[in-house]
Amino acid sequence: MAKRSTLFIRIVEGKNLPIKDITGSSDPYCIVKIDNEAIIRTATIWKTLSPFWGEEYTVHLPPYFRTVSFYVLDEDSLSRDDVIGKVSISKELLTVKPQGVDGWMNLTEIDPDEEVQGEIHLQISVLGDGDIPRKLCCQVLEARDLAKKDRNGASDPFVRVRYNGKTYESVVKKSCYPRWNESFEFELDETLSDTGLLSVEVWDWDLVSRNDFLGKVLFNINKLQSAQQEEGWFRLGPDKSKHSEYEGTLGSLRLQLRLRDEVVLPSSHYKPLTELLSQSVGSQLNGNWPDFIMLIDETTTAESRQEVANNLVKLFLGQGLVKEFLDVLFKLELEKTTEPNTLFRSNSLASKSMESFLKVAGMQYLHRLLGAIINRIFEEKKYVELDPSKVELKEAGCAGLHRQQTESDIIQQSSSLLQSYLSELLTSILQSASYCPLLICQVFHQLYLRVQERFPDPEYRVKFIAVTSFLCLRFISPAIMSPKLFHLREKHADARTSRTLLLLAKAVQTIGNMDTLACCSKEPWMVCLQPAIQQGITQLKDFITKLVSCHESEDLELQTRMSLQCGTMEKEGFLFLHRTKDKCMPMTSPFKKYYVTLSKDTLSYSRTQHSKKSSSISLPKIRAVEKVEEKCFGSANVMQIISSEDSGLQETLYLDCKVRLFDVSLCHTLCLSVWLKACSHNTNTMSCYHPGIYKADRWSCCHQKEKSDSGCDKTRHGVTLQEWYDPLDPDLEAQLIYQHLRSVQQAISIPSIRV
Repeated sequence: MAKRSTLFIRIVEGKNLPIKDITGSSDPYCIVKIDNEAIIRTATIWKTLSPFWGEEYTVHLPPYFRTVSFYVLDEDSLSRDDVIGKVSISKELLTVKPQGVDGWMNLTEIDPDEEVQGEIHLQISVLGDGDIPRKLCCQVLEARDLAKKDRNGASDPFVRVRYNGKTYESVVKKSCYPRWNESFEFELDETLSDTGLLSVEVWDWDLVSRNDFLGKVLFNINKLQSAQQEEGWFRLGPDKSKHSEYEGTLGSLRLQLRLRDEVVLPSSHYKPLTELLSQSVGSQLNGNWPDFIMLIDETTTAESRQEVANNLVKLFLGQGLVKEFLDVLFKLELEKTTEPNTLFRSNSLASKSMESFLKVAGMQYLHRLLGAIINRIFEEKKYVELDPSKVELKEAGCAGLHRQQTESDIIQQSSSLLQSYLSELLTSILQSASYCPLLICQVFHQLYLRVQERFPDPEYRVKFIAVTSFLCLRFISPAIMSPKLFHLREKHADARTSRTLLLLAKAVQTIGNMDTLACCSKEPWMVCLQPAIQQGITQLKDFITKLVSCHESEDLELQTRMSLQCGTMEKEGFLFLHRTKDKCMPMTSPFKKYYVTLSKDTLSYSRTQHSKKSSSISLPKIRAVEKVEEKCFGSANVMQIISSEDSGLQETLYLDCKVRLFDVSLCHTLCLSVWLKACSHNTNTMSCYHPGIYKADRWSCCHQKEKSDSGCDKTRHGVTLQEWYDPLDPDLEAQLIYQHLRSVQQAISIPSIRV
């Protein structure tokens, strides 16, 4: 039985942010942290004090997380980004509100004395009895994961123990994992009715500047006397919160969050439910109406529709019935639609399910389709603007040595450039019919026929628009506008590139709607693209006709085209690695370039892609996947994979993750997430590890000299982001569908399903 927590995050918008730039505005973005681990960075919204992000994430969490924090910063190209403020939400608040948290939350000032992290290992006891004066003994053993306050990527932590006016201190240099192993004794004052508090504080020692606060723990001695002794790891807390003079003046964020605890049972428990769902979509083959799916459709609320759609699509993919499931939804939607112009335009279960299906089944297709044009736009960084009210002459620069460009010049050049981008994109779309996944072709063929039966119009437009409403409006256009969210780029676009992408996406949406007049009436400045858009509509019709005919071919090449991205395909790409067994770390850079392949059960790597000689690690033998301290290699992007060999020896493989991995641009956190998911079912995992390296006969993190030392930090088994390439988990999807059915059981009046 597996347990985990899942946090759904939607960063909606901000308002009333303070001015940070000389232009009288700001360029805000958000960083999301789980406890002290940064996991998400939103797009930068340029030149605004009321940014709209609308970004959604699903995060899988270990059960011991405490807080999710949202930091708002102002991006600066020439200096360090300015910190505006933060919002912190505790796990307790999310737990007591299972329906979720949704609303505006005020940003608060970031106080360095409140930005603490780490834990300290203490043993506190009361000694003495009878006539012997009693003493309070505080043994300070070690600490872990302290904040890095110095430029060398570490701190010089000293512990300060205080009780009844007496203070002891002890310092360890250059470590975020100090081991003090010291005892301090205090005499208990028996004359006091309240024997007070024992304070254990940790500070970073600085020779010149003010010492930095790292956190503290307080103990009530009255409670301790009844227990006689208390020992364990204690989380360092902040200093007393100070009243901020900026309270309410830093603006606010609108956030939507929902925490869900998941307990997944063995597969046999879900067999009745999966059989019932399979029969409900299979019954239409015999002419029976699938009442069960219809009832789910009618009782699914707007708030839960996207999640239910995701679960159903993945479950039917695992059952090999996703085509039949989507066909049921197409028929339900068509039965309810009387006006063809509104077909699939609402956020119905059919629309959401088709959107989820394309993201799961077509992401690799999307990368091949858009990769070249997106990279071109990012690399050229041309100034493009068609709206006269938004043209900025200073952004465009000069046309020649002595002549400033006019507004007309800029619009004409922008029109030519956008037509060039659009032409390249349409050519790529036309060519993509030969490599679009077969299952997607079959689903679009079903949709095409169903719409033609329901709306047999003489112009043959509705069946084309039904396909483009999903392919263009819900898949290609969103990926063009936000390439980072679809893993087409590692970073979000800057302001200039974002505007170019938006204008190109508008053109694609207009082609998808197959109505140039409606667009030009709303945005008349788009009229210069009308000839290119009209030509694009003709080309798109030809593409759809070819796409929906692909299912009829039985040749081998078609059958072996790009497979579904459901975690079954190998992930591969070049990485910089360093492998160590018993040898010490070399003085020079140890990393070498290898071609890495991550399959279902093996991690292998060789010097070239087609090299015959390679090394491999069996995934079940991996005992930990963790980060490495920045000071070790001068990089914050190094992680380590610790595995056990058959001989019992332990091997560590270091990876530099700041690269384009597996045809997906991954930051360090996302790269770590990939490996953690691959090893999620391992049982022989480590409970602690060294975040440093063994060099010069000692560990760089805690300064211990024994290489076999068990470790100074606990393994976290990580925070992972849900991504399109995650493996299918049919048991989890069945459990989530079961939970949804339980929540609406009275409404749909179905018999109880035992799970």
